[in-house]
Amino acid sequence: MNDSTITLPWLVIRQDDNGNRYRVGRYATRAEAQKIADSLDSRGHKQLYWVQRIDQGGEDADAVG
Repeated sequence: MNDSTITLPWLVIRQDDNGNRYRVGRYATRAEAQKIADSLDSRGHKQLYWVQRIDQGGEDADAVG
């Protein structure tokens, strides 16, 4: 485990219209991550954005490429 896992446990994930998933960024709080996800989602593209927490071991709850 490294320091960034502890201090930045919230991810913003993007899924495009082909089902490909990408990490957009890592954030310290859920509120901060949600604000970014909402901002990106409001642009009206076909991508889907959501917030996900990294578990204590540094792994995503769902495997994301």
